[in-house]
Amino acid sequence: MNSQSWAAVFLLLGSVVDPCSSQTYALNDKAGLGRVFDGIGGLSGGGATSRLLVNYAEPYRSQILDYLFKPNFGASLHILKVEIGGDSQTTDGTEPSHMHYESDENYFRGYEWWLMKEAKRRNPNVTLIGLPWAFPGWVGHGKNWPYDFPDITAAYVVNWILGAKQYHDLDIQYVGIWNERNFDSKYIKVLRNTLDKLGLTGVGIIAADGDWSIANSMIADPHLNDSVEVIGLKLVKTTKPYGGCAMKTWVQLLCPAVVDCYSSSSTISWNLVASYYEDLPFGRDGLMTAEEPWSGNYVVESPIWITAHTTQFTQPGWTYLQTVGHLAQGGSYVALTDGTGNLTVVIETMTHDHSVCIRPPLPPFNVTSQNATFQLQGSFASIKELQVWRSQFNFKTKKPSFFEKLTPLKLVDGSFTLNLAEDEVYTLTTITTGQKGSYPDPPPSARFPKVYKDNFDIRNPPFSEAPDFADQTGVFEYYINLTDPGPHVFTLRQVLTERPVTWAADADQTISVIGDYQWHDLTVTCDVFMESVKTGGVFIAARVDKGGQSIRSANGVFFWVFADGTYKVTNDLAGQTVLAEGQSGTRAYGWHTLSLTVKGQYALGQLNGYPLWKNAVVLTPKNGWAAIGTRSFELAQFDNFAVVAG
Repeated sequence: MNSQSWAAVFLLLGSVVDPCSSQTYALNDKAGLGRVFDGIGGLSGGGATSRLLVNYAEPYRSQILDYLFKPNFGASLHILKVEIGGDSQTTDGTEPSHMHYESDENYFRGYEWWLMKEAKRRNPNVTLIGLPWAFPGWVGHGKNWPYDFPDITAAYVVNWILGAKQYHDLDIQYVGIWNERNFDSKYIKVLRNTLDKLGLTGVGIIAADGDWSIANSMIADPHLNDSVEVIGLKLVKTTKPYGGCAMKTWVQLLCPAVVDCYSSSSTISWNLVASYYEDLPFGRDGLMTAEEPWSGNYVVESPIWITAHTTQFTQPGWTYLQTVGHLAQGGSYVALTDGTGNLTVVIETMTHDHSVCIRPPLPPFNVTSQNATFQLQGSFASIKELQVWRSQFNFKTKKPSFFEKLTPLKLVDGSFTLNLAEDEVYTLTTITTGQKGSYPDPPPSARFPKVYKDNFDIRNPPFSEAPDFADQTGVFEYYINLTDPGPHVFTLRQVLTERPVTWAADADQTISVIGDYQWHDLTVTCDVFMESVKTGGVFIAARVDKGGQSIRSANGVFFWVFADGTYKVTNDLAGQTVLAEGQSGTRAYGWHTLSLTVKGQYALGQLNGYPLWKNAVVLTPKNGWAAIGTRSFELAQFDNFAVVAG
């Protein structure tokens, strides 16, 4: 279960099929059935991938959610897997933890709670899964490893499950084991025991996300075997715009994952929706794209409809027929039944050249046009008619057809024949409720506004993050400073004081980016407040050229002020390339206004409205995001943020 994957744009190479030749394939339940189908889903997280979705205005946000979760409308997903936020960079950004510190619990941070509730509202039967990609630093007790104290780590994860139920009435069905590292057998057993002691016997453990070697350990260790309900496998991600693949593309994974790896019972796409800045790693790698809350534009990509070929005509609990397999001229087919007479057959003929993968590389295979005859036998022999849905991918004409309902197919003696071209997907089913849902076109695409301001003055914000800020290292949250009666009661605060436990190369400095990656000439202004005496430091920045897993090596123009009364201007986040430095008079526990202007090859900075430095030469980078951040993992506040881009 739970192969993580993604989706692609494919090609229809129209060609002639010899009507006289046809291979026959039997669809039969006489010898019994295969594995139970657990569903198809999407993953929100593994790197703050739904970050921008929450900032969409209505009705567009609800429309996006309908395309993802509403039954018989779009992707109609059966499963939602979310990241248990760990305060760390986990691919494209940072998601906040429910426990920043050991004595801290807050089950309203982030947006995954909201997303799970929205999915449940549309489909009450959706399966919910949680997986930590990282942990707050206190869990590791100073080490970048969460399993030296398994009782603490297990309690941390179980608290999230309990909080989901207590504060949001969400029942988590499965919890995963930290991926990107080898599994820890002792921790898995402790987690199982902790769940059971607290009455969470129905919560299954998925282990280990991406590490198949656990199967051998489970055979040798009965206790471990009893603790693990599902083995998870990670397959691929891609950097190609509009898609990527898993095994032989997303559409192919939905069939051959069962044909080639018969133990597979469900598939989960990373990621659910591409709602993060496109120039972060793996841009537009979602089932659909929603990266412009400022315009309201979103794109219903082809994977939505490829997913619908299965999800709209099956449900978890259906069963695969044992008679599934490969087509003679390439491609594959699967068939599922609900056990009460309904049958759904999904056929794909995806070609190698349009199934580019980066992990693992695809071995060569051939697909050519063909006739295929399917003979229904056993309890399906009496079926007289099947509904037909088809998708065709066509790069040559650039006129693809997705999820098109065709004329129902009349069967003769339980048999039907299809003329299959390359790069097609067919669903043939007894289910009659399928629908290609639609909404009026969303607003046109638009660049991030050139003039942008935020004073963070919201007493009860709907989410803990400020709109459009994308935390890369550290966590920046809305904050009410009740000790400040002045203009800075409502601020944005960096709240982490310790490096998290993470597999990614988090920077030593915390940073949150915002805006248009193509910005080159701009002025960034922000009020800043340091809370670390002597050692504190904060910055504002322009032309930040990297994010995600590469944030540690980000370049740009960084204007720093420090609590020891100095300032520095650097060409990199690490602070190694110094463009200017000197005395500033800045101190902790006092507000200062920083202003950074970058135009062409020169930059200048102001402190509290007065010039502090100028004519710093900036040769590279030529463009990038605006940003705010801190010298280290430390408490600091930001207010009255503004950008004016040229």
